[in-house]
Amino acid sequence: MVETNAGATLPATESISSRFRDLDTWDPATILEVLWEGQLAAVAAVRSALPAIAQAAEASWPRLRQGGRLVYAGAGTSGRIGVQDGAELPPTFDWPQQRLVLLMAGGEPAFTRAIENAEDDRDAAIAAIAHHAIGPDDVVLGTAASGNTAFTTTAIAESARRGALTIGIANSPGGTLLQAAAHPILVETGAEAIAGSTRMKAGTAQKIVLNLFSTLVMVRLGRVHQGLMVDMQARNEKLRRRAQRMLHHLTGRDDAAIRTALDAAGGRVKTAVLILEGLDRTEAESLLERSGGVLRTALADLRR
Repeated sequence: MVETNAGATLPATESISSRFRDLDTWDPATILEVLWEGQLAAVAAVRSALPAIAQAAEASWPRLRQGGRLVYAGAGTSGRIGVQDGAELPPTFDWPQQRLVLLMAGGEPAFTRAIENAEDDRDAAIAAIAHHAIGPDDVVLGTAASGNTAFTTTAIAESARRGALTIGIANSPGGTLLQAAAHPILVETGAEAIAGSTRMKAGTAQKIVLNLFSTLVMVRLGRVHQGLMVDMQARNEKLRRRAQRMLHHLTGRDDAAIRTALDAAGGRVKTAVLILEGLDRTEAESLLERSGGVLRTALADLRR
């Protein structure tokens, strides 16, 4: 938090930097250079938060493995960044759509346009948490640059009251969001080149944190094998070709055998690997279920 000349306390992301006072008079190349530097600073700021991200992920994946949901809550830019991260999990990792909840201040219309005063609506946050029956198996991530957004803080506090695991991501210290979350993640990005425009440094850092967190969780859940997206489903030609390349890499089998196995597996790569090992689809799916969906474990059990 910073003190203004008027004595009011503002989040660091809202502070005004004298360095950029004449930004609008600079030549375009210089403006771009400065904005680019800010993006690099945002990436660097995430480094100190890596231990907190790891702790949050390690606390999350056991609940998610038991069937819990992944819930994103936010407002404005922060909310949209959360929506983007969540929306990419089903196609990338075959994360079940019914186990993904996207809570945006102002509702779905706010995905693409600003909804005035929505970020201040505490009652809407409480109602959204109740509507989705958030509970002990769920993991709820709240993201707010200032760390004080009422909708997001209330969503986290109400989720915690219901027993959910809560994670707060903020770019300014001392806010209510980090206090309310069981796992606070602070990424201090400081003043923006355009004061308060948190779609810049703060938004970049939030995107990185969410990418890191969700990817680590998916790895821990066995949805990555040998650096490959083995839970991806081959639902179009591009993804089918990708699945075939993965299977060739993992098994060394010829194209005809791979296509046959992939068809028999319903487009599921992990199942196809086990079919190529000599199982039928029912046996392969049963083995994966016993192995918690982890292909490495399933292969080890099969080869004993």
